[in-house]
Amino acid sequence: SELIKPYLGSKYKVTEVPKRLIFYMSKHSGPVNEIQWCPVWEQSHMLLSASMDKTLKVWDAVDTGCCLKTYSCHSCAVRAARWSSCGRRILSGGFDSMLHLTDVETGKQIFSSKTEFRISALKFHPTESNVFICGGFSPEVKAWDLRTSKVLRVYKAAVQQTLDILFLPEGREFLTSTDAVSRDSADRTIVAWDFQSAAKISNQIFHERYTCPSLTLHPKESVFVAQTNGNYMALFSAQRPYRINKKKRYEGHKVEGFAVGCEFSPDGTLLVTGSSDGKVFFYNYHTSRIIRTLSAHKEACVSAIFHPVLPSLLATCDWAGEIKIWQ
Repeated sequence: SELIKPYLGSKYKVTEVPKRLIFYMSKHSGPVNEIQWCPVWEQSHMLLSASMDKTLKVWDAVDTGCCLKTYSCHSCAVRAARWSSCGRRILSGGFDSMLHLTDVETGKQIFSSKTEFRISALKFHPTESNVFICGGFSPEVKAWDLRTSKVLRVYKAAVQQTLDILFLPEGREFLTSTDAVSRDSADRTIVAWDFQSAAKISNQIFHERYTCPSLTLHPKESVFVAQTNGNYMALFSAQRPYRINKKKRYEGHKVEGFAVGCEFSPDGTLLVTGSSDGKVFFYNYHTSRIIRTLSAHKEACVSAIFHPVLPSLLATCDWAGEIKIWQ
């Protein structure tokens, strides 16, 4: 992309809140579950989307707003999809219990495997590019190795479902958020794991009786945020024992049972989240105050993500199958 080239060598500038709509992209016939910019900066004009309509799509979301390719390898809703670190492959998992690694150019499956559960969360290991973790409607979370097409390790959580997975820096530890909340107990809502030994480090991280549909890591500081179904985001230390910061709470948006994603801007100054009423909320990370809200969608906005290179470019998606790009 000619638009991205000038930014590749320079330092990322301060993120500003986007003000206007650039592209309105609507080719999905079902809710969009997840969007992700390509992690290879030279190819970061490409945006990946995964939808309940059983498809994955790759868009040119910087220059043209056009859909470049549609992949139809799943027979049910695609709940999770991630770019590989090289930007040439897409890992996806769905309610058909299938895992696929798809070649972006040819659309062919390099790896496919049937799991014993419907998949709702996938994350690549931050330093081992062939390793990923997969979770879903099961008490188990599994680490896979793409070189052998085999399960490396099994992590047993004694829960019904894994909602999200977050690797902590360097990948020695990771967190899973689960639906283990009951009326008399709030343990196991967020579980911390040792990646190598598969041992549980902690299951008493979050004590409120809310599930946490998504987790996100700060790009510079050793903290992470959990989106909660209590209509607020909670801030935690990413160091053991992962203490909650009781002074900061990011509230004002609505979650209401949707898997609403949240993310920090690349410079770490802003925290952005979707909302079940279709708005996007921008919070000052340090003060936890709302800076601005954007009336982005008519249906629930489930994801809002800043571009890794272009300052202030934002992609959003919603429950009606729409994707929008803002600047």
